[in-house]
Amino acid sequence: MTRVFVLNSGSSSLKYQVIDVEGDDVVRSGVVERIGEPGRPADHGVAIEGVLGEVEGLGLDAVGHRVVHGGSRFATAVLVDDDVERAIEELSVLAPLHNPANLLGIRAARAALPDLPHVAVFDTAFHQTLPAAAYTVAIDRDLARRYGVRRYGFHGTSYRFVSGRAAELLDRPLESLRMIVLHLGNGASAAAIDHGRSIETSMGMTPLQGLVMGTRAGDLDPSALFHLHREAGLGFEELEDMLNRRSGLLGMSGSTDIRDVQRAESEGDEDAALALAVYRHRVRHYIGAYSAQLGGLDALVFTGGVGEHNVQFRRRVLAGLEFLGIAVDNERNERAGADALVISPEGAPVAVLVVPTNEELEIARQTRELLHA
Repeated sequence: MTRVFVLNSGSSSLKYQVIDVEGDDVVRSGVVERIGEPGRPADHGVAIEGVLGEVEGLGLDAVGHRVVHGGSRFATAVLVDDDVERAIEELSVLAPLHNPANLLGIRAARAALPDLPHVAVFDTAFHQTLPAAAYTVAIDRDLARRYGVRRYGFHGTSYRFVSGRAAELLDRPLESLRMIVLHLGNGASAAAIDHGRSIETSMGMTPLQGLVMGTRAGDLDPSALFHLHREAGLGFEELEDMLNRRSGLLGMSGSTDIRDVQRAESEGDEDAALALAVYRHRVRHYIGAYSAQLGGLDALVFTGGVGEHNVQFRRRVLAGLEFLGIAVDNERNERAGADALVISPEGAPVAVLVVPTNEELEIARQTRELLHA
């Protein structure tokens, strides 16, 4: 098996790639947007039919699906059958913005391509190695168990790809490395990876916890919500919308794009300067905390849109961390972005890398691994 049809289904979009896994080559790719709107595909089934016309004759061997939330049920990629579909639907209560949309794509693709194997690859699966001390939430244990309240973590497909690629670049076995990976984009998270296993990650039961993001608040005192409910009269739905869609960089500075915020800072905007300081502060907090959890650090890796492309952010967030063995070679940092690159000086105690992520390729690889196994 060589060619995998990778699908990432959103509520109103369908992204796809046909990947030749043997050569890591993208044979065809595209996106269908605004599904359900006037003049656009009526639903995901119609969108899939249109995409099949684009990939006809490419020799598809399997279909790999991105699924955001696998709960504690799925620690690996799985072959999709009716039972798996039902499980993904049941887990929608933990990811109401993502799993239903993922499921729409799975059902449409299974109906359109019934003779191909379909594989679900879960964003949460990589973090199923978290120890109980890391994933347990300190509330009433019976409530937590009954309603699935625990840390799950996300971006796992990216973490698996990036950590493996970093080990290749360093020419060291992944199983020999203590690594922090920073996945920084509109959604942002950090993970501590100990000899190939995730032992801690910043996102929690949902993708809201942890780092500052484009529109998400990340870490905050839950009592702030009680306060806003009592004093500002904000209801449950308003608070949830605020934390997920009107917070983060947008809430602090007015923009979700860190480049715009940096530009505003350079023009003297104090709110923009503070927003960036908060963003950096949170990232540095996790670098320190995860270095302690790992008992030392061999590699620190940047990935995601911000992590891969923002030279200034990488330089400023790591400034002053030499006591941890972390340093940046400015010339190398300027060159990083398009390809994986070590940006720390020769002989530095901690290797600092920029590694572009490729979640679609990782989904294709996991699909092939499962079917070959």
